[in-house]
Amino acid sequence: MEEPERKSEPVLPWMRQPVEVDSCEESPLELVPCLDPRLENALRNIGVKTLFPVQVAVWQETIGPGAAERDLCICTPTGSGKTLAYALPIVQMLSTRTLQRLRALVVLPTRDLAIQVKAVFDAIAPAVGLSVGLSIGQNPVAADAAQIVRHPRNFLGMFGESEDMDKNSIMSVDVLVATPGKLMDHISGTKGFTLEYLRYLVVDETDRLLREAYQDWLPNVLSATKSNGHRDIRTSLGSITTLRRAGVERGFKDKTYPRVMKMILSATLTRDPSKLAQLALHQPLFLSLSSAKKRYILPEQLENYIVTCESKLKPLYLLALLQCLQGEQTVVFTSSVVSTHRLSTLLNCFEGLSFRITEFSREYHQSLRSKVLNSFREGNVQVLVASDVFTRGMDVEGVMNVVNYDMPKFTKTYVHRAGRTARAGRSGRCFTLLLREEIKRFNKLLSKADNNNYSTYKLPEKSIEELHPFYFAALGKLKEIVESETTGRDYSSHLIASKAEEWINNVDDRTM
Repeated sequence: MEEPERKSEPVLPWMRQPVEVDSCEESPLELVPCLDPRLENALRNIGVKTLFPVQVAVWQETIGPGAAERDLCICTPTGSGKTLAYALPIVQMLSTRTLQRLRALVVLPTRDLAIQVKAVFDAIAPAVGLSVGLSIGQNPVAADAAQIVRHPRNFLGMFGESEDMDKNSIMSVDVLVATPGKLMDHISGTKGFTLEYLRYLVVDETDRLLREAYQDWLPNVLSATKSNGHRDIRTSLGSITTLRRAGVERGFKDKTYPRVMKMILSATLTRDPSKLAQLALHQPLFLSLSSAKKRYILPEQLENYIVTCESKLKPLYLLALLQCLQGEQTVVFTSSVVSTHRLSTLLNCFEGLSFRITEFSREYHQSLRSKVLNSFREGNVQVLVASDVFTRGMDVEGVMNVVNYDMPKFTKTYVHRAGRTARAGRSGRCFTLLLREEIKRFNKLLSKADNNNYSTYKLPEKSIEELHPFYFAALGKLKEIVESETTGRDYSSHLIASKAEEWINNVDDRTM
């Protein structure tokens, strides 16, 4: 759940004069200064021919003289290309390494987002010989550890066991993409896991990661990345010798061992000084849209619409709207996991639909969520019903429409929902179903966002009336499903089913 918005927030001095992202123009790859030819080829292989403004802005601040002297705080609309904005310069800067160490850590709040970000790194990092690891929930810690840490047992004859083996363990990845809970598991319990050589720390979806403690992951990470002073650390593994003395690490072309550069990112970056203070930022540089007079920024090509409806027939208004959209890729947002399940189930009880509908739920195992997402990406499913677990950073190419079945409580939530469409300069539409008494509150909510104009989308009355007979047939089927779910053993399914039964009874009372 998103946090309530404050009426006024103090603005830190460094946030008052941002670097103007929209003053940067898109740049063809062949004109990007210092770009490694191997990375240029890798980008072209995945269809990237130009860098977007935010990517150009971050590149300019991270590559070349003065690189990494300041931490970066990036606040641009969803879909503006923030992931590649940090992935590309990190991979470029690490491409000169001669010894494999964990040098870049990317922390994200959800498993699905972590998988997506790793895919971006996987598309470019192998081109320069870098390895990328993934550590997320639902993966066994031991299996994770085996992939990201290796223990060179064949070189340990001169040492004792356990403790010395621990000291000589080697990180098997250059970049690690992780969720905070699993990251803490490794920091506290995985032998050989170290952040000692870290050069880059990326905190993506910063506002959410700062709002939720996640086992105090941030202070633990910052503590683990502090320099060990001027003491020598010598590690002998056959003919390989690594010497780190007085801040110099041999094996990284004798460059002064750098501090950890932090990059924090969000489309709705917090301005709360007490929260940002947790990050211990070093001379932070704020990258944002200079044209944005308001805190919340919506995609420039987004069209906003409202659909006024009657409470008792709200599912029919949604179904009529989906029919008008004629099978375009659409994400429908509800207020909760329970609402997601009952709405998706009800819609699938209608016969003869020309499009397929499924739900995306955190109640699903990760493998099932990935299958659902792949089906949606491939166009086998046209409508995805989801709770706000799908809002954060999820990128599905081709999503034309977002529908708020339940109006969000906060502007921040609206921004993240709407950001699933109109990405990367493409157009998109966001529809919000509203009861008449909700319109005033919606106006207030949207007034806090840039690009806050909207139009009313009128559905043909006939399209609603034609669905009435099918509605009652669908409710009958839904009752049968509810009864079968209620007899199941799984507590969450039982809860969803019981809530759905309550909802059905309410609908029956209103429509009789």
